[in-house]
Amino acid sequence: VIGHPKYQESKRVAIFLSMPDEIQTEEIIKDIFKQGKECFIPRYKPHSNHMDMLKLSSAEDISSLALTSWNILQPSDDDSAREEALGGGGLDLIFMPGLGFDKKGNRLGRGKGYYDTYLERCMKHPSGKPYTIALAFREQICESVPVAENDVQVDEILYEDC
Repeated sequence: VIGHPKYQESKRVAIFLSMPDEIQTEEIIKDIFKQGKECFIPRYKPHSNHMDMLKLSSAEDISSLALTSWNILQPSDDDSAREEALGGGGLDLIFMPGLGFDKKGNRLGRGKGYYDTYLERCMKHPSGKPYTIALAFREQICESVPVAENDVQVDEILYEDC
């Protein structure tokens, strides 16, 4: 990931805070700050498919975040001081989680459509759609995953030995 050309050229990067069953992103987040890039993380709105990408001030900033009912760290609902990526310069790159992927770039998420809806919003932003890279374990690569018409394909899937 760190040596990937799209990562190297990106200034504004969104990345998920990993759950125990996902690729661990802590070292990538540290590197984002080490390289002087801007880091954005998801804030999911419960009972909807709305998600924002909010700016972290440092890797240590993660320890100040609230734990949701889904056991995910994210900025609290009343945290209005953080920049939302689409309220500013948009994003260059989004690292995406998922449960399964196929080699055509289809992604099976957790069923709420948060990333698909967010990418639709990105496409309306002046900076356009960011490059998307899914982070996966080799075991998550399938022959095909079910897709709906509003699902947005990822540009690239990174996994061991890919």
